[in-house]
Amino acid sequence: MRNFDVLVIGAGGAGMMCALEAAKRGRRVALLDHSPKVGAKILISGGGRCNFTNLGAGPENYVSKNPHFCKSALARYTPADFIALVEKHRIPYHEKKLGQLFCDRSAQDIVDLLTGECAQAGAEFFMGREIRTVKRQGGFVVETRDETFQGASLVVATGGLSIPKVGATGLGHQLARQFGLKLTALSPALDGFRFSPADLKKFGDLTGVALDSRLETGGVAFRENILFTHAGLSGPAALQASLYWNPGEPLEINFIPDQSPGQWRGWFEDLREGGSQEEIRLLLRRYLPNRLAERLAELELPPGATPASLKGPALAAFCEKLQAYRLTPQATVGYSKAEVTRGGVDTDELSSKTMESRKVPGLFFIGEVVDVTGWLGGYNFQWAWSSGWAAGQVV
Repeated sequence: MRNFDVLVIGAGGAGMMCALEAAKRGRRVALLDHSPKVGAKILISGGGRCNFTNLGAGPENYVSKNPHFCKSALARYTPADFIALVEKHRIPYHEKKLGQLFCDRSAQDIVDLLTGECAQAGAEFFMGREIRTVKRQGGFVVETRDETFQGASLVVATGGLSIPKVGATGLGHQLARQFGLKLTALSPALDGFRFSPADLKKFGDLTGVALDSRLETGGVAFRENILFTHAGLSGPAALQASLYWNPGEPLEINFIPDQSPGQWRGWFEDLREGGSQEEIRLLLRRYLPNRLAERLAELELPPGATPASLKGPALAAFCEKLQAYRLTPQATVGYSKAEVTRGGVDTDELSSKTMESRKVPGLFFIGEVVDVTGWLGGYNFQWAWSSGWAAGQVV
């Protein structure tokens, strides 16, 4: 049996951050992971360049049953703290947009940073270790296929169900249940949408059409690009909206977000009063991609409709619809493509300062396995660093 002070299950971002911080405090730390590769999800993130934090990361950028839970960890380990670590390792990076920071070279730089810090502090990696059982015997005993580990503290940093091709499993949720902790409802998030059969007939052939829009659901709106796919909607605005969407709820799309309702309607009314005979499907091309302009006109107007041919109320209704177009998706694409899992270990079960279980002393949950889910754009990595750091100070 291998004896350590701290056992960390999951060698991803949160797990490594916790391990290096605990090891710096002189704790003997073992990182256990069923995957043979360290940081597999880090390596595929951000198109291979890892969107490692966001300059504006704050509690308002996270979804949780308890929106206050994340405040303590985020305040004590901030984006500036992780940036300082990146700069210490002389990793070149850039801001892409909206505070999103990416590596100039490769996500491998972030993995190398974390593994290097772990090695320097003395944390040990045990990769390719399939977890068979976890028991509480004084401390905690973790039996793998190859050997058994014992530790006074156990940190669960296994992530969620998203992207199983890089090794995601439900182990963390299983362990929470095993030790009597509640879970909130789980669902794929930061994910595209699948059209209903009716909407698929309307828009399924617009694959590749992208445009700036304002997408709203659940009272929350995002202004970024949407992308029509063969199955539904994707793009940053759709992925963000998926974090707030529940099955059966509509999406509301403003296809003309740069115009106020008065400006948008006024432009058409001026054309109508001027007797314009130009087809509306062609006029829409000034604001929308050609294929989408044609399709919306085809769906919502009589063939060959012009501003002069429509009565005022009909034209007003059309203008309004294009700034509040409602679709009800059939579902999100699912865990195979979702970047994160919404929901997880109920925050009522954990200390917001230490991430330790209130019921089981010495048991900690950090990162994505917890019911704290961030927006697209580096926020989930920041939660990994912050929650991992918080646990690492006390394990």
